[in-house]
Amino acid sequence: MTDAFDPARHDRYADEAIRALMRSVRTIALVGASANPARPSWIVTKYLLERGYAVTPVNPGLAGTELLGRPVMARLADLPHPVDMVEIFRNSEAAGPLVDEALALDPLPRVIWMQLGVRNDAAAARAEARGITVVMNRCPKIEYGRLSGEIGWTGVNSRILSAKRPKLAAKGFQKLTIEER
Repeated sequence: MTDAFDPARHDRYADEAIRALMRSVRTIALVGASANPARPSWIVTKYLLERGYAVTPVNPGLAGTELLGRPVMARLADLPHPVDMVEIFRNSEAAGPLVDEALALDPLPRVIWMQLGVRNDAAAARAEARGITVVMNRCPKIEYGRLSGEIGWTGVNSRILSAKRPKLAAKGFQKLTIEER
């Protein structure tokens, strides 16, 4: 095993690496999307859409419907366009076959992101062997909020110190962006 496939390196991610990923990604397939507004996958889908990401929900039980104004696909193979990132909102065991499904896409996504509590080192190694960046056991909503400074509004320690005055991304409801940091 080489250092490139050392599972321990997925225990921590540099803030700049996550920030660069979030800046480079524009299109996301969110596998495990829910129509229930109380579910974390619905909340994350809504949040990412509000931050300008083009999110395509993927859920076989909701296929053919719309979720937050976006058409829902049954599986990754049904995506009507390439995606930069596949976000997996399923358990660690289900992540393996989903990564394999992502590896069958043409073109390949640049990022596979496994949600909080989701980690599959063997699947990550398969994706990384194909040149895909893998993030495990992290939430893009939390990471975006932490890196933009939004999460600090609720008193959460974001581990980011800055003397810069935040620039708002939009009028009305305040939300920050990772672009100005």
